[in-house]
Amino acid sequence: MTSRADYPQFRPIQTRWMDNDVYGHVNNVVYYSWFDTVVNGHLIESGLLDIAGGPLIGLVVETSCRYHRPIAFPDIVEAGLRIVRIGNSSIRWEVGLFTAGEAGPASEGHFIHVYVDRHSRRPVRVPDHWRRTLAGLLPAADTSLDSFAAPL
Repeated sequence: MTSRADYPQFRPIQTRWMDNDVYGHVNNVVYYSWFDTVVNGHLIESGLLDIAGGPLIGLVVETSCRYHRPIAFPDIVEAGLRIVRIGNSSIRWEVGLFTAGEAGPASEGHFIHVYVDRHSRRPVRVPDHWRRTLAGLLPAADTSLDSFAAPL
């Protein structure tokens, strides 16, 4: 299990009443929506992703979530974000969802984006300016540009 120290960036997410299911906790499908929100929010705010007309888009090819304890409305989620690896055309993102006062995550998840040309849907190399911008989300030992070229 990870800890807060394993994530270089955090984004707050307010749970909503409608996120809870009949069992009194946030439904599992909401977690995946949060993963998407955290990653794409970071890409947009970093000026990397133009969702309306940019030349490349990320397609999710793999995803998972491990649940450690429930989250429920009105919790505020603190979503930690990191990148484990940048391959030739893919990025493995990891997200830890924490609640206030907790050192360990309520859940941990990942997904892999393969970046493709918007029109042809064929894989494209993750651009060098993306790699430089995202380097701060990689583990400290993996921030050299040489480590970015390995395919995933």
